[in-house]
Amino acid sequence: MRFRLVPTDDRFFALFLDGVRNVETSAVALEEMVGDLTSRKTKRDAIHELERVGDRITRDTLSRLSQSFVTPFDREDIHAICEGIDDVLDEIYHVADLLFLLEIDLAIPEMIELCEILRRAAASTVALFERFESMKGLDGLLEEIDRLESEGDRVYRRALARLFREGDPMAVLSWKDIIGTVETAVDRLEDVGNLVESVVVKHA
Repeated sequence: MRFRLVPTDDRFFALFLDGVRNVETSAVALEEMVGDLTSRKTKRDAIHELERVGDRITRDTLSRLSQSFVTPFDREDIHAICEGIDDVLDEIYHVADLLFLLEIDLAIPEMIELCEILRRAAASTVALFERFESMKGLDGLLEEIDRLESEGDRVYRRALARLFREGDPMAVLSWKDIIGTVETAVDRLEDVGNLVESVVVKHA
């Protein structure tokens, strides 16, 4: 057993978990907003506040990183995971803001599907980070996140095909940005999962 004169700062795992739990809360809030687009401003503002909570967690994590002598794994990976989680929150808020600014009254079916996929991927990411410190039992969760990302791609392409087929230029322009941003949020969750997988491989 190796002995360290300076103990490893393991608080990063808890901060990551706080971050992804906030992502899941945001994804649930977006799914609820899409299900009922009345009071759009109030719902958008609530998601914006969750994005600000995420910003505070990011600042706390990066501040801790700059002050820690011994980290549980590479500093570059800690920084990348932290920024990756923050990117997901930014995308979720971007979706909510677009729904508000474009005055969307009713979501297309594929938007509802994508928000459900996002919420499920966020829940799987929380479960992933609950096990991250032990670095055990992650394979099934990583596979699930990857599967959901692929499902999100299929729903996105199906939505675009239908919108172009129906030939409403304004609907195409509006929904292309909105559903594209939801799909990007799911992609960002997969990116975070890939970073976790990379850390585990390095420490195997």
